[in-house]
Amino acid sequence: MTHVVEANGARIPLVGLGTWDLRGRTCARMVEEALRLGYRHIDTAAMYGNEGQVGEGLRASGVPRAEVFITTKVWQSDLRARDFERSTQASLDKLKLPYVDLLLIHWPNSSVPLRETIGALCKMKREGLARHVGVSNFTVALLEEAVKLATEPLVNNQIECHPYLDQTRLIAACRRHGLSITAYSPVARGQVQADTVLARIGKAHGKTAAQVSLRYLVQQGVIVIPRTSRTERLKENFDLFDFALTPDEMTEIATLASPRGRLVEWGGGPAWD
Repeated sequence: MTHVVEANGARIPLVGLGTWDLRGRTCARMVEEALRLGYRHIDTAAMYGNEGQVGEGLRASGVPRAEVFITTKVWQSDLRARDFERSTQASLDKLKLPYVDLLLIHWPNSSVPLRETIGALCKMKREGLARHVGVSNFTVALLEEAVKLATEPLVNNQIECHPYLDQTRLIAACRRHGLSITAYSPVARGQVQADTVLARIGKAHGKTAAQVSLRYLVQQGVIVIPRTSRTERLKENFDLFDFALTPDEMTEIATLASPRGRLVEWGGGPAWD
């Protein structure tokens, strides 16, 4: 059984494979192995430069296309309407797919009117190039604006989310508008593995600190897309549904968060909440 989150008409598997920084044969092999293990959600982006390999892995797995939820994203430099359409088509050509399940604006770009970008995003859905549309790295204010401008339902905001970053306000804003949340860097780029609190909680359940970090998110209905290049880690990241954290454990993990816990910080990002 695939555990899913429903949002504005979309059904998104709670655990997916993130492919940021996966290249070439490794990327194709990880996608293929993940799908054979039972994953049904793969996340890529134009900027990752690996959409071709993601498509290759999908075909090699033998899993029917209709059973797999594929997400891709349009990069920040392609948010003008014409560029947006060209980028979307280029992504589909590389994936060798007629549509993706979810198309996201990868990062907001303050030099392009959001009205124009959201208009192009919604057009991609109307034209059948994406079954669903959404955003990524949008703050509360940007999200509110995007929802007002959208002529198609937005179903997801993909954000950095892990036990060290307090995203409570943004998650609440997404939920107010019926959007799901996808957490990238859900194990804080490996930092959780050395965490004594998470390790202690994991020991009580026969699980690793990373599994506790992922379970903490999925137990809140947050989608996780951990990235790995190791087969054994693929299995570990997927084995999250045979245990549950207690309310006390959830509360204790929540105390690890702070507004300063952000790992992905660069000049092209918005002014965070």
